[in-house]
Amino acid sequence: MKIAISGKGGVGKTTLSSSLARLWAAEGRRVIAIDADPDANLAIALGADPALAAACTPLTQMDDLIEERTGAAPGKGGMFRLNPDVSDVVDTCGTDIDGVTLLRMGTVERGGSGCMCSEGTFLKAFMRHLLIERTDVAILDMEAGLEHLGRGTAENVDLFVVVVEPGGRAVQTAHAVRSLARDIGVSDVVAVGNRVRDAEDIEFLVGALGDIELLGTLPDSDNIRRADREGVSPYGVDDEYNEALRDIAARIVNMAAGA
Repeated sequence: MKIAISGKGGVGKTTLSSSLARLWAAEGRRVIAIDADPDANLAIALGADPALAAACTPLTQMDDLIEERTGAAPGKGGMFRLNPDVSDVVDTCGTDIDGVTLLRMGTVERGGSGCMCSEGTFLKAFMRHLLIERTDVAILDMEAGLEHLGRGTAENVDLFVVVVEPGGRAVQTAHAVRSLARDIGVSDVVAVGNRVRDAEDIEFLVGALGDIELLGTLPDSDNIRRADREGVSPYGVDDEYNEALRDIAARIVNMAAGA
């Protein structure tokens, strides 16, 4: 099962990503969490302390590994292997955080995300391996864009989940993500409402999302906000949130099974 989670900055997508990862890991699933947001904070949300979070080196900064696998040093240009071996990257580069294996993607700064460079080739090979060849549960915590996914890998994502709060800008981002997903051949895009207070908020989201299905909603929670301020995992700190999370997780599993 492969899930990509996106949304406008600040809507709670990392909270949802980390909570789903912890929930499924607690159920005994092998879960790989990918922090694909340049503003990386998934490690803390999963429960890592600051030292462990800081030690999670982005894949694009592992220069020695990239040179070993591609045959070219990052940023140097020249000839390199287009199909590097990345089959062991999850096991050798991942960080275990409370039963979840975390990897940070990082960004390809030299030449843009579409550059023909050793870093970009390594990253694309890893994404292809993760989404096509592995059978683990993979959760991708994305930014609003889908820069790490291309046509050859995106079609293997079972579900794109856009986190929205009851506001126009968050919903506008959901429609933009759905448009980007369609551009790379993906049609299964759903939304999860966050910080929802009442039936009026739900009614707004349903109307504003239009034909984007609202998969479920998560309540506005002081406990979740407190966990964020204190830099600890939000998983398990609020019973009402957890109940809603379990319902959403079950629906995601059912939809992914039918993908």
